[in-house]
Amino acid sequence: MLTNTILAFSLSMFVCPSPSATAQCYRAGWGPVSTYGRMYDPRTVETVAGEIAKVERVAPLRGMHRGVHLVLKLERGESLAVHLGPEWYVDRQDITFEPGDKVEVRGSRVTFEGKPVIIAAEVKKDGQTLHLRDANGVPAWTGWRRRGR
Repeated sequence: MLTNTILAFSLSMFVCPSPSATAQCYRAGWGPVSTYGRMYDPRTVETVAGEIAKVERVAPLRGMHRGVHLVLKLERGESLAVHLGPEWYVDRQDITFEPGDKVEVRGSRVTFEGKPVIIAAEVKKDGQTLHLRDANGVPAWTGWRRRGR
């Protein structure tokens, strides 16, 4: 865990050049010790299944890069937001998501902006699995280098 934290901080230096900018970017980013990253709670992990009603691309918090979020219609009829991760990471994986897809999501149920959401650790669709976070919530993209399109 400490190695991942040091690596993520080191990588942030390439994006945020000054010490004060680095601290701000690191707190606002997608890393495991960012404000957003610390929301993942292994004690609240659950699995839900349903159909994707909508795929959204939004920045969860001010200062973050856009992320991929799903609005999932659960089998019980309720809707639930599912936060996957930064779009630059999710878009480069072998699995895609479209409205109408049936998925199973394992992740941490938290309250975000006053509403329940799942911060996904894993999403299964048609026999494929997208791994997003480990059991402690450390993102798969920690230490993963962004490549230009």
